Amino acid sequence: MRLLLVEDDNHVAAALSAVLARHGFDVTHARSGEEALQALVPEGNGFGVVLLDLGLPDQDGYEVCGKIRKRTSTPVIMVTARSDVRSRIHGLNLGADDYVVKPYDTGELLARIHAVSRRTVQEDAGTGGEGVLRLGAVHIELPTRQVSVDGSVVQLTRKEFDLLALLAQRPGVVFRREQIISEVWRTSWEGTGRTLEVHVASLRAKLRMPALIETVRGVGYRLVAPVA
Repeated sequence: MRLLLVEDDNHVAAALSAVLARHGFDVTHARSGEEALQALVPEGNGFGVVLLDLGLPDQDGYEVCGKIRKRTSTPVIMVTARSDVRSRIHGLNLGADDYVVKPYDTGELLARIHAVSRRTVQEDAGTGGEGVLRLGAVHIELPTRQVSVDGSVVQLTRKEFDLLALLAQRPGVVFRREQIISEVWRTSWEGTGRTLEVHVASLRAKLRMPALIETVRGVGYRLVAPVA
């Protein structure tokens, strides 16, 4: 996924960009509001998420958010030290999709990025009238929760489908084990790790595509899009 990082502090941007790159993001760094707005031309310029720091040198971050929303529907996550409720509400009213307060946990930030981008994929799929993710021979119908391989329907459990759909909406992106457990099982990692491994093994077997879901040692899993 392409991500636009709007941050005037080069040291902070470099450190965060390195973390994001390790998790599969292609990061573009903008150092000012104007630079960010130019990077989003034309219509979003292919970015999946904008990570917008509000403390910018040339424009107020809230003003930049409002301008971004007028130009594109690309999800915006505001990043700021302002933790009061009124500031959060103001940002959301301007069109921000989420709000992260400094100092933040990197794992939480990654989870929020994936969450807003996934919601956008689901909304786009719904407005397109299909809601189908196509990954080579694998077709995943989100509205009906049906999966087929080469036209043959594959019977999956509810959690197997949720796991596959999560990975399939961002092929190539590494999802941390903790994030998968949180989003699919709605619980913490403790005591659930073995359950995740079993479900991954079951998906590989049912789809008859062992290489479709790749284990990233020490981190988590990612879906490797098959060649059509």
